Amino acid sequence: MSDHVYRLSEIVGSSTTSVDDAVRTAVRKASETIHNIDWFQTSEIRGQVVDGDVQYFQVTLKVGFRVD
Repeated sequence: MSDHVYRLSEIVGSSTTSVDDAVRTAVRKASETIHNIDWFQTSEIRGQVVDGDVQYFQVTLKVGFRVD
């Protein structure tokens, strides 16, 4: 097993459906421009409420990717 060096990037994903969908949307979009993403960690979950119902889920996460 070789040693790796990682870099972190903080991103925010949103979804009208769920927290899970917000995370997946953020990771998918980030992987279009950031290569070698190996993991993520969530740091904050929040949302928008309109007329007493959840309108949006928003998740702040860090993605870890290997430095070439």
